[in-house]
Amino acid sequence: MMKINSQILSFAKVFLVLNLCLTVYAIIFQNSIWLLNIQVAFFASLFVTIASFLSYRKNIKNRLLNTEENTKVSSDERDKIDEIDDPYDLYSEYEEVSESELTPEKIKEIITEEKKRVKQNSLKNTLFSAGGFVSIYRVLGYGFLIFGFFALNNNKLLIPLAFIIGLSIVPIGVLFTKVLRK
Repeated sequence: MMKINSQILSFAKVFLVLNLCLTVYAIIFQNSIWLLNIQVAFFASLFVTIASFLSYRKNIKNRLLNTEENTKVSSDERDKIDEIDDPYDLYSEYEEVSESELTPEKIKEIITEEKKRVKQNSLKNTLFSAGGFVSIYRVLGYGFLIFGFFALNNNKLLIPLAFIIGLSIVPIGVLFTKVLRK
């Protein structure tokens, strides 16, 4: 069972307090349509935020796991002296080229190899991070947001100001939590 982090708990408390305040405001000073707009936008925004958090957390865990596996493989190929001299394996990737061998063609070849390596790494990073922005939870969260917006709009219940206020509860809650923490 996952233990709830105290920081997540403080965020949740702030979100709920802000939502409660806006709910009371909508009930007392506005009408039920305002309340409906605020709640639909709040829950959609909260769902998207939680989904983003979970998908990026999973992405980071996978990257850490891959990094640990790659480190184990590279450390198996090295002997103990290399591990002591170069614990982070910073120097084994490059081969030394003397200055006398550096011709314009050789420099172009080195640059081409480095560009190819950077291009491969950027493609690899894109593929690894794709899980973060194409998570099913985020897609469902944004779908709920869009569906809620159009459902309110098609039934002539949309009040844009109330909807935007409902969407802003989560970002304002994060801001309040960060300010209160300092």
